[in-house]
Amino acid sequence: MADNIDIHRIREILPHRYPFLLIDRVVSHTPGESLIALKNVTVNEPFFEGHFPYRPVFPGVLMLESIAQASAILVSLIIDAKANQKNVYLFAGVDKARFKSPVEPGDQMMITVRLEAQRRALWRCSGQIEVNDRIVCSSDVLFTHRPIE
Repeated sequence: MADNIDIHRIREILPHRYPFLLIDRVVSHTPGESLIALKNVTVNEPFFEGHFPYRPVFPGVLMLESIAQASAILVSLIIDAKANQKNVYLFAGVDKARFKSPVEPGDQMMITVRLEAQRRALWRCSGQIEVNDRIVCSSDVLFTHRPIE
């Protein structure tokens, strides 16, 4: 298992920025196999103003995006990719998405992803998110890393 990765290194790897960078730290990773990332959920995040003002709930689509970003970090470590203006990660599909419990401000999401398959520039990872050791979301994501034309 490799050392953790802080936000500064994450910003070198992923092109995402506030308010769409959803990974705060990589807690551990097994090169070429799996990765565990952390997302601290705070009430100050902009989407909570509208989702929902009376009871803030972390959007399910952003849970899927969190799994995708953790997967992109895992793949970036394999192919030695860095964030730049010449390449981009793009969703190619989402399979088996399940939401089991809401995520609220104050929660800490532990995002675990595992590389399942790779064919040319298409990658498939399985992922799950836990809060307090309970699975709140799981999904498979397909994505590509390619040059911007």
